[in-house]
Amino acid sequence: MIDIRNKKRIVIKLGTSTLAHKTGKLNIRRMTNLTRVLADIQNAGHEVILVSSGAVGLGVGKLNLPERPKETPLKQAAAAVGQCELMHIYDEMFSKYSITVAQILLTKTIISSPDRVDNVRNAIDALTRVNCIPIVNENDTVAIDELELEIGENDSLSAVVASIAGAEALIILSDIDGLYDSDPRQNPDAKIIPVVETIDGYIEKIAGGAGSGLGSGGMATKINAARIATAAGVDMVIMNGKNPEDLYRLFDGEQLGTYFPAIRKEG
Repeated sequence: MIDIRNKKRIVIKLGTSTLAHKTGKLNIRRMTNLTRVLADIQNAGHEVILVSSGAVGLGVGKLNLPERPKETPLKQAAAAVGQCELMHIYDEMFSKYSITVAQILLTKTIISSPDRVDNVRNAIDALTRVNCIPIVNENDTVAIDELELEIGENDSLSAVVASIAGAEALIILSDIDGLYDSDPRQNPDAKIIPVVETIDGYIEKIAGGAGSGLGSGGMATKINAARIATAAGVDMVIMNGKNPEDLYRLFDGEQLGTYFPAIRKEG
């Protein structure tokens, strides 16, 4: 099992379902607890990088839209409004613990260019060196169409960021405890799979299904993230984000969620 205590640089992906209520409005209690726990983890000597969804979801709530928009211009508008709200909240909450945050918005063009990838890596290195938490998201406002063709959701983006940043671990906080051997919403006897050594056809098959109404990812996108991360030498964990205190249990060495060990290259 993963020993997260020995990991220095860690990417933590926060999904919309973790940050917001089903209404799209901010889950204040969970967000308050989450920033406190993450600040404590940072203070313990880890370098925390956040990949945060929630911009479109918060924008939906802020604009009082009945549901997540399907048309691109309205989705872009929700992202523009929600991203401002999201960063304001992070800045305000982390400042209580004397931690500064920074915004990094990525597009397909950036992550496809080696020179620009180096710039992103250098920026992350500099920010973590001064005890700042980089908060990464897609630039949905201006690049949503091309991103949906290449990444389209922040599960895969978090794995790309972990690879670019040279992270040692990726933790995806979701609205489910991990990967089950069947759909737990339909099968009460479904059992969680604690470790996935190899992502094969069986794993891909049981990972089908969509995510929450406000988010764009499901278990299939998390398996894709695991494929990207582990191939880059990054350990990955999928766990439930409803109780941020559970991160302490993980960092204390307890087995939680589903662990995908990195592919170790010989030599």
